[in-house]
Amino acid sequence: MFGFLNINKPPHVTSRGAVNAIQKLIKPTRIGHAGTLDPLATGVLVLCVGPATRLTRFIQDQPKVYLADFELGVVSDTEDRYGKIETVSSAPEISAADLAAVLPSLTGEILQRPPAFSALKVKGKRAYTLARQGKNVQLSPRKILIHDLQLVEFCYPKFQLRIHCGSGTYVRSLGRDIGKKLGSGAIMTALQRVSIGEFELANSLNLEDLTETNLQNLLVNAAEPLGQLGSVQISYEQIQRFANGHTWSFNTSRPCEMVKAIDPSGRLVAILKPKTETVFTPAINFAHYWIEHDLN
Repeated sequence: MFGFLNINKPPHVTSRGAVNAIQKLIKPTRIGHAGTLDPLATGVLVLCVGPATRLTRFIQDQPKVYLADFELGVVSDTEDRYGKIETVSSAPEISAADLAAVLPSLTGEILQRPPAFSALKVKGKRAYTLARQGKNVQLSPRKILIHDLQLVEFCYPKFQLRIHCGSGTYVRSLGRDIGKKLGSGAIMTALQRVSIGEFELANSLNLEDLTETNLQNLLVNAAEPLGQLGSVQISYEQIQRFANGHTWSFNTSRPCEMVKAIDPSGRLVAILKPKTETVFTPAINFAHYWIEHDLN
C-alpha cells in the first residue's frame, strides 16, 4: 500500500471522516489527507496511503481549482451559510458588471485574512475553538496566490465563481472580501474542489465504492502526481546504494531543485535534494521500503 487515492468527498463528511472510512479497510497501514475540505464542501480530496504520507506537502503545494457559490447582501461569523447569518440592511443591489469589476483586484498575489473559524492555531489552540467560545479571533493576513477568477453564473443575489488558486487560500474569505469591496457583504453557500494538481474530479472515486479487495488496484502510483519535480531514472542496484545513505552524481536540466528518483518499474525510490550542483542526496528515502517489498 503505497500511493494516493483521489476521493470525491461527499457533503457533510469531514476530511478526517473520509480518512477514517478508508483506514478501516487497510489497517494498520498509515493514511492521511493532503488538504482539508470543509464539511459542506465536496470534490477532490487526496488521501496519502502508506509511505506516501511523507509526500503530503508536495500535493498540498500544488494549484487548486474550485467552483464556489456565494450569496450577496448577507454576512456570517463563519463566512458561510452554516454560521450566524445577518442581513446587511444597507446593501446595494449588485449587477454582474459590478461584480466582474472587482475581481481583478483579488487576482494575483494578494493578502488574505484567514477566517476566525479555521483550523489555524492561535497560541497553541485552534482558531475555531476560540471562536466557538465567543472570543474575538483576528488572524494576521498572509500572502496567497489567485491565478484566475471567472464569473460562471450570476442571478442576484447569488453567483458562482471558478477559482484557480495556490495553497493556503480560503475560499470563504475570498467571498467575504468580494462582498466587502461591493459594500454588500457575501457568504459562501456551496463549494466543490474540481482539482488539485493532476488530481481531477472526473477521475475521482466514491467512498462507498472502495473495498478491501479493490483499493490496492485503485491507488495512484506515488511518482505520477509529482509533476512539479524533475525526474531521474535509477537502476535497481542504486536502490541499495540509497538505502545505505549514498549520494548520487548526475547532471540535471533543473539545477539546485529537488528531483524524484524512479526505478525501471516506475516506482518512486526517493526525493533527492541537491548537495552541490551535481551531487544529490535523498531528502525522503523509500529505498528500504522497496527492498523489504521485493524480499517479500
